[in-house]
Amino acid sequence: MRLFLAVDPDAEARRAIAAGQQRILSALGDAADQIRRVRPDQMHVTLVFLGEVADVTAAAVIDCCSRPVDAGPFDLAFAGVGVFPPRGAPRALWIAIGAGANELGAIRQEMAGRLAHLGFAGEGGAFRPHLTLGRWRRSRPSDRAGVLTLATDTAAARCRIDHVTLYRSELPSAQHAGPTYTALARANLTPPVVTRPLT
Repeated sequence: MRLFLAVDPDAEARRAIAAGQQRILSALGDAADQIRRVRPDQMHVTLVFLGEVADVTAAAVIDCCSRPVDAGPFDLAFAGVGVFPPRGAPRALWIAIGAGANELGAIRQEMAGRLAHLGFAGEGGAFRPHLTLGRWRRSRPSDRAGVLTLATDTAAARCRIDHVTLYRSELPSAQHAGPTYTALARANLTPPVVTRPLT
């Protein structure tokens, strides 16, 4: 099964992000016809992508990703528009993470460390947290400039993050349909207990 770890915006943040997504696609005009948008109910920020995991290993992964995370809840802000890859014709349209990116990185590091004990190698490169808004079916290098002129530092949405979710992703059978995500485990963010010495 195909697995990944993510944090999820709440319903209010998803509505705000979806409204921004619609404004961007409207501003792109006909070029937006080549972008398959991510539905609001599927919007998430990926922390760790595990890829295909054998059924015999999945139970250990689910157990690993069900234990509380030693960190308190925090606020996450979404702002700014970008595309991947950094050069040439773009393939993915995304909104960046502003406030809360450091906390997100620390949680990712903890979860990746847990998974490393199960034999999962860490992903190469720096962690660039983002939320994917859409993916191009076909694109041109000029589409990049069209998107980047819409970039803004104004916060599009904010939400409270209090857990991490392990998802199973099932790829669509139809070409234009999106994947289906099923939650398999939840790791709550729990502030560490501070013990004071007896006096």
